[in-house]
Amino acid sequence: MHGSPDRSSGPSATGPGPAAFRSVLSRFATGVVAVTAIDPASGLPAGLAVNSFTSVSLDPPLVAFCVAHTSRTWPILRASDRFCVNILAAPQLEVSERLAFGSGPDKFTGVGWTHGPGGAPLIDGALAWIECSVEQEHTAGDHLLVVARVHDLAEHRDGDPLVFYRSGYGAFTRFTPSRGL
Repeated sequence: MHGSPDRSSGPSATGPGPAAFRSVLSRFATGVVAVTAIDPASGLPAGLAVNSFTSVSLDPPLVAFCVAHTSRTWPILRASDRFCVNILAAPQLEVSERLAFGSGPDKFTGVGWTHGPGGAPLIDGALAWIECSVEQEHTAGDHLLVVARVHDLAEHRDGDPLVFYRSGYGAFTRFTPSRGL
């Protein structure tokens, strides 16, 4: 990457306000996962969509994601012994939106799933699944940073991931690196 950055909007004089922060960070493309569990109280599936998912450690195997303090679903997932991180495929936009904006058990209406080894929902059509339990939670501003221990995982199918970029969903294009990279 050569040249000077485009500073046409000028440097920030007031610091990173919420709108500018959101706008700048929206330029980082992320994958989308569905975190799912069985509600111990009702026995029904529960889930939420997350785009702040990452691997943390190989030994021990740990992953992490962020959840808003205002989430009504996270306490349900947290109460279960195991939950599943489903890596969503490109055609699963509707699943992501249903889990992000739906409420209660209606979130799973029309979403196919099976029970994973620990009982958490494995969403049909997901690229892969990772069965976890909470290892640590850290307060991080208006979110919780959840560090989770991986107990089981598998590739479910091949395909392109669901990508979130600039507050919307997009496509993934594969490039083969040239020899010079």
